Amino acid sequence: MQTSPSEQNLNLGVIGNSAIAALIDQKANIVWGCFPRFDSDPAFCSLIMGSDAHKYGFFSIELVDQVRSEQQYLRNTAILETVLYDKHGGAVKITDFAPRYRHYGRIFHPSMLVRRLECISGMPRITVRLRPAVNKGAGAADRVLGSNHIRFATGEQTLRLTAGGYANLIHQETPFVLQGELTLILGPDEPLQDSPARVSKKFLDETLYYWRDWVRNLALPFEWQDVVVRAAITLKLCSYEETGGVVAALTTSIPEYAGTSRNWDYRFCWLRDAFFVVQTLNRLSAIKTMESYIGYVKNIVVMAQGQLLQPLYGLCYENDVPENIIGHLRGYRDNGPVRFGNQAFHQTQNDSYGSIILALVQSFFDERLDHADDHQLFTLLEGLGDHAAALWDKPDAGLWEYRNSAAVHTYSAAMCWAACDRLGKIAQQLNRPEDAKKWVAIAVPIQEQILERAWNPVRQTFTSTFGGDDLDASLLLLPEIGLLPWYDERFLKTLSVVEQQLRHGHVLFRYRHADDFGTPETSFTICSLWYAQALHNVGRAEEARDVFTHILERRNHLGLLSEGCHPDTGELWGNFPQTYSMVGLIQTALRLSRSWEAVL
Repeated sequence: MQTSPSEQNLNLGVIGNSAIAALIDQKANIVWGCFPRFDSDPAFCSLIMGSDAHKYGFFSIELVDQVRSEQQYLRNTAILETVLYDKHGGAVKITDFAPRYRHYGRIFHPSMLVRRLECISGMPRITVRLRPAVNKGAGAADRVLGSNHIRFATGEQTLRLTAGGYANLIHQETPFVLQGELTLILGPDEPLQDSPARVSKKFLDETLYYWRDWVRNLALPFEWQDVVVRAAITLKLCSYEETGGVVAALTTSIPEYAGTSRNWDYRFCWLRDAFFVVQTLNRLSAIKTMESYIGYVKNIVVMAQGQLLQPLYGLCYENDVPENIIGHLRGYRDNGPVRFGNQAFHQTQNDSYGSIILALVQSFFDERLDHADDHQLFTLLEGLGDHAAALWDKPDAGLWEYRNSAAVHTYSAAMCWAACDRLGKIAQQLNRPEDAKKWVAIAVPIQEQILERAWNPVRQTFTSTFGGDDLDASLLLLPEIGLLPWYDERFLKTLSVVEQQLRHGHVLFRYRHADDFGTPETSFTICSLWYAQALHNVGRAEEARDVFTHILERRNHLGLLSEGCHPDTGELWGNFPQTYSMVGLIQTALRLSRSWEAVL
């Protein structure tokens, strides 16, 4: 696979099954993928190998004399279809997916990728190159050729490619003319129980039905349904079903912009990010993610034994995810450093307590759920509320995770208030009047203090920190959290100052002041979408639609977004696909869409 750093981009598709996931470029090359879970040592890592990307860490289908390609998802699924065309009139279709379907009363989602190749015209000549990496990209995996398969020792999991009679050609990377169909199944080192063609056909049919049935049960808005469906499927692919954890993104070290050291590993479960994902899928009536997340929360809270929570954990509840720089990886477009692990697990981020409680509050009110352990869960959450009540006015790293400075951040304080406020509402629902009175008595003075101490009377705006001067985009969420009404004069003034200070055209920066790594150069996509929602909620509906339309145009060809984009060029930067950004698409579409009743 010959790809120069300048050719690398985030025009990628994602396939997965809530156990594993892989990123595929427009030429049908798998450039990122970890086995057996999202945060494992990547078998495919050419995306972050820069000018070394041609050596290994990929799974490519190369068409000789290729001139163009087309790519799309099969409608309402996580199944990706790429068609490659050569200059002689030949064409090959590659259908990529990870099996996921109901089987024997459970969800079958093996650590497996399926690639179905089909000649659709001419005599296309292809080369299949499968070169998994080992030891965090330090080298290529050893391979052993079998009768109809190739075995790769990748460290955490030995992988087997079953190739239906083409194993020798693939092992030697010999070009050959594709006649009819070829099935490639990459998964655990276990023999298939039937021919690859029949196995893959069953997997494809069942997976197709699963995704379309899942989408059929979503509560979609009238407008932008395709946007919402693609975003919802992507969020589902970023949830790790075994434990209920939700990753912030599937990648590590895609920089926030070129030539910076803002390169982070997002393959962990941030309590804050998970709240936004769970809340958003709840609004679409996809409540299974919330049910799974309840189990995740129970585990980390019990594990903490009353101590303060970390802002992030590993997918299997790990509380130690040390950050290491991997020197032998050049990085995306040679933009190092590449990091595995995230130092932020050491930080204090006080908004985490509100994030958990807000993510789960619906579970106490939703009659579709089993409420057998509601009182037990409430008791567990009260312990988090005690922390929130004690920490609301204490310094932390804040929503944006400042690494070398701490302050009393307005958003963190507001989320601590929200934790106490919602516990009062939950206690009422559970018919626990004394607990309800207790939490209301705690929440009300906290709310009053936040509104007073976060307000800057000179600038006539709320500020990022108590007694500070700087602004950040999280101030747009204060009415969303319920701290004050949308039409409160203080919020309207804050919105005006945010526009003056943080807006650039149709996009919004999260903040403009310098942080530990300098001044940000790319806009933060979720902030632009918060802005669109705020405009709509204060009666500026047309402006809101203009901002939303602009962000929709920033998506890649498959409707996906990374963390941010360059404010002038629109180029995507940051880890991919970013759950924050996909959440924002759904929330904004739900908020701005005309109602079904108004149209029909």
